[in-house]
Amino acid sequence: MTKLAIILGPDSEALRQRLADMNKLARQLGGAVEFKIVDTRQSVPEMAKQSQGAIAVHPAVYRQMTPQQVTELVKLAPTIKLIQTSSAGTDLYEKIILDKMGVPVCNNGGANAVAVAEHAIAFMVGVYRKLDQQIDSVKAGTWQAPIIAQPEPDFHTLVGKRVGIVGLGRIGSRVAKRLQGWECEVVYHDIKEFTHEYVSAARAERVAFQQLLATCDVVSLHVPLEPNTLHMMSDKEFAMMKRTAILINTCRGPVVDEAALARAIEKKTIYGAAIDVTEVEPIPPDSPLLKMKNVIITPHLATRAIESTDNAIKFVVENITRLALGQKIESIVDPVEM
Repeated sequence: MTKLAIILGPDSEALRQRLADMNKLARQLGGAVEFKIVDTRQSVPEMAKQSQGAIAVHPAVYRQMTPQQVTELVKLAPTIKLIQTSSAGTDLYEKIILDKMGVPVCNNGGANAVAVAEHAIAFMVGVYRKLDQQIDSVKAGTWQAPIIAQPEPDFHTLVGKRVGIVGLGRIGSRVAKRLQGWECEVVYHDIKEFTHEYVSAARAERVAFQQLLATCDVVSLHVPLEPNTLHMMSDKEFAMMKRTAILINTCRGPVVDEAALARAIEKKTIYGAAIDVTEVEPIPPDSPLLKMKNVIITPHLATRAIESTDNAIKFVVENITRLALGQKIESIVDPVEM
């Protein structure tokens, strides 16, 4: 018997195309599940009425519902047994409450890991070679002048640099693997234990967090936003870093205390940063980070690649199909309590 799954998002041509793609894939997998759109521009009770009998929900559009609204929807549609995201992060869901209701939250199984890893490495090169400034200078008609006016020792290659990966999960491990070709020394810190084979494949040495901060030229963050990672980088942590170090953040904005980051760069406690995520999005126009030369900011689009979307849709359909068939679902994100 075919079971129902819900795609949550504002009904649109793009979402209807995703619906068609997901149902086509579901049929290829045996037709155990069929998807339908529930428009998030309605009230939660109305969405819940249209979700009756569904076994899973797939929030297809980022930040269309608050965490509380998702929880309310699950309470009003008790057949729902899974929240299946297409993103790596799951901080938009009340996982502790949902877990007690018997509803796990699953992420995308690493669907966008390659895109984010590539973005992180591009950030490292971008800050070291001041690519943003070089591009702006050409467009402004000033060519080389403002670039060569800066000290040449401020420009670097990645060769020989010690790069610290904070979080050796699906994204962090891919950053580590790719940096081997850049002739870097790679170390990592993670509260999780990994198999010897997993760490060997990443070719990264495990070190304490404080040692990573104190010795690395580049610190790249790849952790989920949870109560224990909120502002894990603040004044104390920046003070531990080398004055020549740069910070890369492609995970979640609130992992970094943004005011502390601005202070650290202004006071030259660290050299610079590149971030794809900010504490408030979009970043406020009066943020001091926007005016700092050694800071590159992109608009939370490190994942944006057709390959990421294709991988995510495939994983979403496969995982919900597993649920429909009574099989073990994958990529459950355990709730973290302080």
